[in-house]
Amino acid sequence: MRVFPCLIIVLGVMLAGLAHPVSAATWHVAPHGSDDAGNGSPNAPFATITAGLDAASPGDTVLVAPGDYWGRVRLRGDFSQPVTVRSEVPYQARLRNNETVVTCYYGRGIVLEGFDIAHDGPGAGALVVHIQNLRDDGGEVADITLANNVFHDSFNNDLLKINNGAHHVLVQSNLFYNQEGSDEHMDINSAVHVTVVDNVFFNDFEGSNRPNANDTSSFIVIKDSNGRDDAYLGSQDILVARNIFFHWQGSSGANCVLVGEDGNPYHEAQSVIIENNLVLGDSQSVMRAPFGVKGGADIIIRHNTVSGDLPSRAHSVRLNQEGDNPPNQNITIAGNIFSDPTGSMGAPSASDTPDFSDTPRGQTRDWVLRGNLVFNGGRGLPSNSEDLINPGDDPMLVQADPGLALPRNIPLPRWNPGRGTFGDGSASIRQVFESLVHTYAEPFQGGGGLDFTLDAADPNLAPYDDILGTPRQGPPDIGCFER
Repeated sequence: MRVFPCLIIVLGVMLAGLAHPVSAATWHVAPHGSDDAGNGSPNAPFATITAGLDAASPGDTVLVAPGDYWGRVRLRGDFSQPVTVRSEVPYQARLRNNETVVTCYYGRGIVLEGFDIAHDGPGAGALVVHIQNLRDDGGEVADITLANNVFHDSFNNDLLKINNGAHHVLVQSNLFYNQEGSDEHMDINSAVHVTVVDNVFFNDFEGSNRPNANDTSSFIVIKDSNGRDDAYLGSQDILVARNIFFHWQGSSGANCVLVGEDGNPYHEAQSVIIENNLVLGDSQSVMRAPFGVKGGADIIIRHNTVSGDLPSRAHSVRLNQEGDNPPNQNITIAGNIFSDPTGSMGAPSASDTPDFSDTPRGQTRDWVLRGNLVFNGGRGLPSNSEDLINPGDDPMLVQADPGLALPRNIPLPRWNPGRGTFGDGSASIRQVFESLVHTYAEPFQGGGGLDFTLDAADPNLAPYDDILGTPRQGPPDIGCFER
């Protein structure tokens, strides 16, 4: 057998690396530390996360002690193996500032995990967390993970903005509440390969002693405001999956998830999948529709569960053009549950007419509606000749009670640092998440939802797992939960 010399050299290097592994270091940060006198050891910690990152090498950990940290945290450094910045005790390291609290403008390969992050109060500058590419050396802002954090109480703009060419960003198992004004929990704006999974989104302004003006925008918007000013035209390859949205307190013109917003003359987002999400209608505030698309292309909305009297102006989707948008193109709506057991589906008030979708004709091309369950409390399903999409257009439509608990009086899972628990009694964000899923997404025993399955032949009809990450069995169940 012939062995190439270069291969022998490569194998030798690999074996040498295995024989003598490089140990990853842990750098300590504490409120009583010092960036000047400290060395990052347990006995001489740094005072700031930024100093810990500046000292770190690929694969290291920056461990942050409980306490309050004031001022901006700069996630910077180019790491070929991720550096993990972790709160030593989940949610007990509190990051606060009167302007942007956390920025990642020059970082690659960084994980931020386990923090309580918010503005310090009214009058703050814009944004709580901001990820964008400001590098002028040809480098990338990429491979950034935000995991198991509590993002809350922006007093100016979004809780989280990901924009201007950032890519490969993972937002997983976080809890979001209370943005400010006509802005979002999360603005994904001219970014690609962004994955948003396993998060909990809600609002509770009163719990923060703030007025609820019903003027906030969508929980998540996916768009492109700046055209060709960065590397990408349109946000691309975005996954919004296995999230929970509830206790709406926003504008009647906004959505849980909105694709496109600014009326630009191009598709503001392409290749977006919205799947396995749970939307609960436990609020009296009116939303536009759970899902919206304005100038989007190749958008899949599948196996979500929308349950309860939202109320809303449309109970499923709004598909339209805004400003100079081209028509929406190639929209798939498949395998979802749209259930309003109160019988007022898509009616903002008792005097309004129920409405399944708001889909003006001529504003969407190439669409598929297939295999959805629609339940309106035993009453007739809404239908409007002016809309492009009505339940009767679904050739595999299921009309039956899915057997879901009515979402009412849900304990709001605000984080209480003094008690060390969330408002529902959970000790972790994951516990909050699983409790809501099992209570409101899982059909009760004897409920018809246990029997609703779909033909899995069309790959667009079903994801491979459900809201809990459980592999789906063929044929898959309708909605976000697989029994």
